[in-house]
Amino acid sequence: MSSSNNPVAKIKRPLGLSLLATELSVMFRRRRTYAMLGAVALIPIFLAIAVRLSSQVLAPGEGPPFLDRVTQNGLFVGFTAMIVGIPLFLPLTIAVVSGDTIAGEAGQGTLRYLLTAPVGRARLLLVKFAGAATFVFAATLTLMISGALIGAALFPVGPVTLLSGDVISVPESLLRALLVAAYVSISLLGLSAVGLFISTLTDVPVGAMAAIVTVSTVSQILDILPQLSVIHPWLLSHNWLGFVSLLRQPMDLSSFGANVLVQLGYIAVFGSLAYSRFTTKDILS
Repeated sequence: MSSSNNPVAKIKRPLGLSLLATELSVMFRRRRTYAMLGAVALIPIFLAIAVRLSSQVLAPGEGPPFLDRVTQNGLFVGFTAMIVGIPLFLPLTIAVVSGDTIAGEAGQGTLRYLLTAPVGRARLLLVKFAGAATFVFAATLTLMISGALIGAALFPVGPVTLLSGDVISVPESLLRALLVAAYVSISLLGLSAVGLFISTLTDVPVGAMAAIVTVSTVSQILDILPQLSVIHPWLLSHNWLGFVSLLRQPMDLSSFGANVLVQLGYIAVFGSLAYSRFTTKDILS
């Protein structure tokens, strides 16, 4: 019997990769998604224009890290913008996307209809998290690419002097930029998992988004209190700026490994909580 006449095949097909493809298609057709990516792209653009128009020469160490190097090499625009975007702007966009995963469907009254199809709740959660994770990578990559382009347009571009004093070529520095974007994306996956869990608790997306931003802010505040140093390694945001270890020669991957373990822990814990909540929740809308 051919698959076109097989009803089982027709049921299984949408439950696999096509379900994720549908989720991504819906996400990247929304104007809101492009508006957020556009806002992220503006971070390095505004930063580079401000530095370009400034008549004041920054002393080493003044302002955000790497800002004093931007005028010497435009490739540092992306690195500086990433540091500026991590504390608030990137978590804010992640909060919007992850907070809308389940709460948005419930608020629009489409969640019940989604589950009337042969889609298990666990599978739906995985697809929603995968969609949010895809946006995370898209956002950080957008920021880094925007930074490299505006940096090349406004400032000289050449071999990059790393924090260790070693000089690497432009192609190698672009590879490091991609590694930094990947590092930051991984750093924000834990927050996406927290957002997925919070989204299962409410039918109001705005409330979920606000709660996720609060979680991010509280984590960063706790991370700067020396009295709480014992819990710092376990905080969601503790390793967010650890990507600077990738700008040394040789690269120090210890921070990268620690960050991966922490984020996997948050994904496991809050993914389990989201599953427990969502599978026992009465879907009324």
